[in-house]
Amino acid sequence: MAHKSELIADDIEAYLKSQEEKSLLRFITCGSVDDGKSTLIGRLLYESKLIFEDQLSALEADSKKMGTQGDKLDFALLVDGLASEREQGITIDVAYRFFSTEKRKFIVADTPGHEQYTRNMATGASTADLAIILIDARKGILTQTRRHSFIVSRLGIENIVLAINKMDLVDYSQQVFSDIEIAYREFARDLGGIEHITAIPMSALEGDNIVDHSANMDWYTGPALLEHLETVGVRDAAQTKPFRMPVQWVNRPNLDFRGFAGYIASGTIEPGDRVKVLPSAKESTVKSIVTMDGDLNEAVAGQSVTLTLEDEIDISRGDIICASGNPAEVANQFETTILWMADEPLYPGRPYLLKIGTATVNATITRPKYRIDVNTLAHEAALELDLNEVGVCNISLDRAIAFDAYDDNRETGGFILIDKITNATVGMGMIHFALRRSSNVHWQALDVDRTTRASIKGQKPVVLWFTGLSGSGKSTIANIVDRKLIAMGAHTMMLDGDNVRHGLNKDLGFTDADRVENIRRVAEVAKLMTDAGLITLVSFISPFRAERRLARELMGEDEFKVVYVDTPLEVAEARDAKGLYKKARAGQIKNFTGIDSPYETPENAAITIDTTTTSPEDAAEQIIEMMAQWGVISR
Repeated sequence: MAHKSELIADDIEAYLKSQEEKSLLRFITCGSVDDGKSTLIGRLLYESKLIFEDQLSALEADSKKMGTQGDKLDFALLVDGLASEREQGITIDVAYRFFSTEKRKFIVADTPGHEQYTRNMATGASTADLAIILIDARKGILTQTRRHSFIVSRLGIENIVLAINKMDLVDYSQQVFSDIEIAYREFARDLGGIEHITAIPMSALEGDNIVDHSANMDWYTGPALLEHLETVGVRDAAQTKPFRMPVQWVNRPNLDFRGFAGYIASGTIEPGDRVKVLPSAKESTVKSIVTMDGDLNEAVAGQSVTLTLEDEIDISRGDIICASGNPAEVANQFETTILWMADEPLYPGRPYLLKIGTATVNATITRPKYRIDVNTLAHEAALELDLNEVGVCNISLDRAIAFDAYDDNRETGGFILIDKITNATVGMGMIHFALRRSSNVHWQALDVDRTTRASIKGQKPVVLWFTGLSGSGKSTIANIVDRKLIAMGAHTMMLDGDNVRHGLNKDLGFTDADRVENIRRVAEVAKLMTDAGLITLVSFISPFRAERRLARELMGEDEFKVVYVDTPLEVAEARDAKGLYKKARAGQIKNFTGIDSPYETPENAAITIDTTTTSPEDAAEQIIEMMAQWGVISR
């Protein structure tokens, strides 16, 4: 019995050893809706004898119950796991499957074809080495085919399998295949970045050219799909690139041990290697490479390890440990390509969170340089980016980060954008290069600082941010507060929405994008006013919470106070001193707050004024009293 157990253990060990020595290919399937992506993967698993008996039994039962192929097996059901996917016959989420043949291991991502779920496709493509782009032989190249091909090229996938599917529905026509291949290669030539295209005619449903060559297409002399996947050369470039390890956390279980844990994005590392920590640029030498299984003599890209260093260096999450002789760059402004993934448009000037590696920073996107038309690849002027649109934009961060250009290192050059309020991922992007002004523009040290300027005025600088609907009484109340403060000897400045639009912001309209930029500029000016030691009163509708949060973050909590002038829409509209509501109702003014553009109520206002029960004079007196309690003024 013991002898038999030993043989079983030896067999298991031999099997695991053989699996370790196989190369791994990550690939995705993508294309337009109903091109047969899920069916292709299901057929690939079935023909490769990689489906267990219980899975096959379940597939047979599901095919009878909800399949779309009559009495035949519906292979798409093997990977369409969500109930809604099975009901609709489309892929919604990204379905990952692992399988292995004698020659290679594979991780395949079945990605959605529907335009609504392009964001999911981009997620699956971000880690792939090869892309199978399916085309329905009856339909040819579609817009979504072009969009997916464009995304694939920008994400650095150099190997494409052009899978011209459903050849059985066009009588296995060589001419149909040839016409589609020629048209796609012509389109791909202008994309750039795609090095190798292998076109394969197939029928995923019937199994033609999936595992074995098809007798129905004896005119085709290239490889079957699985043969190509098993033999295609994929550069394992990560290990040959300079060493990069974003620090995930500082491992300090006791006073005698301090290590820095992370996933090695690229390169190799050994004890004794010299490293540089960015963005601080401090250098040290690797003392040891620690893992759960003991210390290593070498670690390579793809491993998660803990490094200990010879020197005590201040390192924290988000820093990158680099090869000393070939470090990453450090900057806070970049040119980038962004794929927008949210239903609400990208608004220039609106603050987002940018996550790159393990670092998360505040980011602001300038107006896009241009939008890229995925059909023609033309560069088009754009004020914003909508769902699934791709644009080239400059981006500014609130602090410098370590990075590589995406073309040089996908791990340290790619990022996602996160909505600061909802925490939803709204975009993904690739860094091209740092802007020159990122390194050429520096803070100038001044002899007279903001504390000195405020002290000689005998007051504490603060921004009173008055927000509310048009006609709520913001400017009226702010004007009375300003007058009272001046009478008390305070030093003030008032920024009114209408007045600022005559000068600083006269180039801006009233679209949501222009409103965002309007508030961004005013917030920056208000900050300069506090640097001068002034009490600054800002009276703007400022309808969006994100922009009010941007202003708050510029100033800090103790220098920024929101005064919400709370007036119901019907009351503000009844006042309508400027006749704006009447014009908005008549359709003469577009994007009017409260009518066809939203107003987001402040969540943490310092003062709320109900103008239906409080007069402007009483409201101003309440604000003055609160300012005294805050220590801004003395009465």
